[in-house]
Amino acid sequence: MIHVGCCGFPVSRRRYFELFKVVEVQQTFYQVPKRETLVKWREEAPKDFEYIIKAWQGITHPLTSPTWRRYKGELWGSKENYGLLKYTNEVLKAWEITVSALDALKGDKVVIQLPPKLEWNNQTKDDIKKTLTEFSKYNVVLIVEPRHESWLNSEVETFFKKLKIVHCVDPFKNIEFKTSNLVYYRLHGINGYKYSYKYTDSDLRKLLERVYKAIEGCKIDAYVMFNNKYMFDDALRFIKLIRKLE
Repeated sequence: MIHVGCCGFPVSRRRYFELFKVVEVQQTFYQVPKRETLVKWREEAPKDFEYIIKAWQGITHPLTSPTWRRYKGELWGSKENYGLLKYTNEVLKAWEITVSALDALKGDKVVIQLPPKLEWNNQTKDDIKKTLTEFSKYNVVLIVEPRHESWLNSEVETFFKKLKIVHCVDPFKNIEFKTSNLVYYRLHGINGYKYSYKYTDSDLRKLLERVYKAIEGCKIDAYVMFNNKYMFDDALRFIKLIRKLE
């Protein structure tokens, strides 16, 4: 089955619920909303609507990242211990906060978007392995999106497969490792991360061919999540294309 949605709500939640069955929540990356807010979102949505959340930036991004400008509040522990999948008490607590948010939304999938500068190398990989292994102990589907080319190697593929981590990619940029029982694509525009890009009809046909190829002969689901300026229109057009061909 192919699930299509947006990274964030590009329109009112009520309107979005009428047209889509899944969303990737972006607010949880910048600052996790209060639990009562998330519970309200869950109650507003249809019973068959799926919430996927983006992991809090305390897990992935150091405090030098400009993404922290939107954060309000106090941080605990050492500021140097945040982000980059470091195996620290700060990152593990950030994970607990993320899982709690997911629980409030009654979801089971977390997208861990890594910063472009986080490499897989001899200095970083031990911490990364320890941290993701700890995360895998929870009853949560881990969807990891590396953005540095150093992650495209057999060692990462073997590690992801061992923990059943979903290797998330932009299908117009990279080929995913088949390491889990689902495919998860995030679309950020073509030729770099060009969020102002609007996908052409030809692009969407190529995308659907890619999705069909990925799930052909396999009993797996594919998630196609648009993350660009025109994501609302592009996602709807993609759904119409799927229905037309089916």
